[in-house]
Amino acid sequence: MNDLHGYLATSHQALDDIDLQKVELLAEAMRRVWVQGGQILICGNGGSAANAIHLCNDLIYGASPMGGDGLRAIALSANPSVMTCLANDISYDQIFSYQVAVQGRPGDLLLVMSGSGNSPNVVNALIEGHRCGLTTAAILGFSGGRCLDVADIAVHIPVEDMQVAEDCQQTVSHMITRWLASHRPVRTRVATPELAGVHI
Repeated sequence: MNDLHGYLATSHQALDDIDLQKVELLAEAMRRVWVQGGQILICGNGGSAANAIHLCNDLIYGASPMGGDGLRAIALSANPSVMTCLANDISYDQIFSYQVAVQGRPGDLLLVMSGSGNSPNVVNALIEGHRCGLTTAAILGFSGGRCLDVADIAVHIPVEDMQVAEDCQQTVSHMITRWLASHRPVRTRVATPELAGVHI
C-alpha cells in the first residue's frame, strides 16, 4: 500500500511541476505547422515509443474529429520494418535521425519523448531536425539530459521516476490535443458524406 501511495504522491508532484507556459508554447508551434500544412514527426523509446504513437493518433483525429483536416503526423517508432532495418544496417543510434532526414521538411516539427533525455537516438534525431530546418521539441523527465539543451522547445518535468515521467508525457500530450481542438484553424477539407457518422 505504501508503494501505491508513494506512486500517487510522486505523480501529483510531477503534475504540479508541469510548466503550462511551455506546454502552450509547444501547442502553438504545432498549430503553426498545422496551418502551414506541415507535418509533426514524433519519436521515443520503449514506453515513450508507445506514447509517440498514441499522440500521433490524437493529432490526426482527436484534434479535429470527423473534420478530415487533422494534423499531418507520423510516429517514427511505429514501423518495425524500418526501425529494424536501420538498426541492423546502420546503427540503433540512427533509427530516428535517418527517418527525420527522409521525412522531414523545413517548417515541420519534430517532437521527441524521453524519460532521461540522454538516449543517443533521440538526441541524434534532434540534431538532424535542426540540420533539416525543423522546429525541434521534447517532453522530458529526470534532469532533461542532453535533449534539454538541444531542443528548441522543452517541456521538462523533473521527476526521478521513469513510469511517472511517461505518465506525464501522456498528460502533456492530451493537454496539447485538447488545446489544439479548441484552436482549430479554418477547415479546408470535410469528411466525405459516406464516411460521416462512422465510429471506430
